[in-house]
Amino acid sequence: MRLDASHIAVTVSGRDKGVLTADDVMVVDMYGNPVGTSARPSAETALHTQIYARFADANAVLHTHSRTQTVASRLYAKAGVVRLDGYELQKAIAGHTSHEQAIDLPVFPNTQHMPELVEKVDAWIKSDRPLYGYLIEGHGLYTWGRDMAEAERHVEAFEFLLGCEMDLRRLR
Repeated sequence: MRLDASHIAVTVSGRDKGVLTADDVMVVDMYGNPVGTSARPSAETALHTQIYARFADANAVLHTHSRTQTVASRLYAKAGVVRLDGYELQKAIAGHTSHEQAIDLPVFPNTQHMPELVEKVDAWIKSDRPLYGYLIEGHGLYTWGRDMAEAERHVEAFEFLLGCEMDLRRLR
């Protein structure tokens, strides 16, 4: 979460995200440098700081690794995007008021070289295409919100919508 204009809270590298405690969270500056601790932040901290730097109203960034997200990211990797269109639940994503307003959820190739991944996400942002979240191939989902409740709503909505797309693929 964004703590102020210069600091965010992220998880400490290697911690079990399913059972986080206060000791598993640390403060970093907007460049991902630890503040007041020798702990190492998550390897993907640059993807979090990027969202906070590019979207002033983003105050919570979530990254999840569900089976649905991971499989969908593999299936749609070649296309580079999952188009979500015609679902009533699209309205759960901030700024969407109709099922007729398609959402393109990009899928970026996975790499352990974070600057490369940050660059690919930045290219999408600079293209002036809307961005509400994205998938990393074989990895999972990133999404954000004005607060934690909105970010959680976005995770749940994308999870549901990706599940619907996966079901449709199986039924066709």
